[in-house]
Amino acid sequence: METGVPKPQPIDTPVADSAQVRGLPEEKDASAFVASQWKLMWWRFRKHRLAMISGVIIIFIYLVAIFAEFFAPLPPDQTSTQMTYAPPQTLVLFDESGFNPHVFGYKSEIDPVALRRTFTIDPETKVPVRLFVQGYEYKLLGLIDANLHLVGPADPSQPMYLLGADRLGRDVLSRLVHGTRISMSIGLVGVTISLMLGIILGGISGYYGGAMDNVIQRVIEFIRSLPTIPLWLGLGAALPVGWGPLQIYFAITVILSFIGWTGLARVVRGRFLTLREEDFVIAARLDGASQRKIMFQHMLPAFYSHIIASVTLAIPGMILAETSLSFLGLGLRPPIVSWGVLLQEAQNVRSVATAPWLLVPAVAVVVAVLALNFLGDGLRDAADPYA
Repeated sequence: METGVPKPQPIDTPVADSAQVRGLPEEKDASAFVASQWKLMWWRFRKHRLAMISGVIIIFIYLVAIFAEFFAPLPPDQTSTQMTYAPPQTLVLFDESGFNPHVFGYKSEIDPVALRRTFTIDPETKVPVRLFVQGYEYKLLGLIDANLHLVGPADPSQPMYLLGADRLGRDVLSRLVHGTRISMSIGLVGVTISLMLGIILGGISGYYGGAMDNVIQRVIEFIRSLPTIPLWLGLGAALPVGWGPLQIYFAITVILSFIGWTGLARVVRGRFLTLREEDFVIAARLDGASQRKIMFQHMLPAFYSHIIASVTLAIPGMILAETSLSFLGLGLRPPIVSWGVLLQEAQNVRSVATAPWLLVPAVAVVVAVLALNFLGDGLRDAADPYA
């Protein structure tokens, strides 16, 4: 029977595939429905080009930190009174004979007015540079005796300072490479301690609540109310002068860790407060799961993206904190070599005017911090592939 009401017509509008909405590659549309969460994270992370490039840079930096002796052409503490403030030498790959890596030698003379040594590049003197050369002996990974280096002069008696020399004639490149180990490892060690404290204390505070929550939150508020820089200066100055380099390194790491855990604890507490009444948590509790299992196997994986973002932002903060303390002379001290200790050489205008290459460690700090931030941004987006 006709009612006079027109029938609705189908709309020919294509419906986007759910896999395409999530930004997954088209060729993986079918497999996206059965792929694991880790595979989905990897597919999404690959689409973040800047994060991929930053990941390669961070991997290279940590390889340099692990195999610092192999990458450093000279020992970091080797001095030369004849090479004080020697300028950087340019690495030349080709000459009239073809591929022939080399640097030009130096001509030096004493300035009769300033009574200091001045250097000029001597184009007549060529210092051949080779890959995988034999040099000073060291223990690879602290275990294996070796003397092989990635790059160095073919004749070890000839000078090669690709990034110049400091006031004691020490190779800036070698000291920069060895400083990478300390500055990058202090970030990892410090963030690991902060991560454990933040997750455990923040999880307990958010899951149990009550008096325990009040005590933990008051402690967090007290720590966060302290001015950061004066606190660093006070704790750094409190370290005994007679402590050895290893003790100072451990103390600085612990100090930075106990200051940096509060932000992550607040994030974890807020997420636990939100999730503890969710259906899957109640179901796990009714199923007889222990409280520890509910907290760390059910609730914690629900906000991995927040944790990854906090951790990747905390590592640059640790690196900058160590650099600042060491630059001010209240953190790591010689003979330890870190980026902050190296920047102590550039504390006055005269040093910078005489040897501007002493600021190279600052470039390393900027590159590492930016790469870690971009990497963390990509990991944060990839950690939630269903968003």
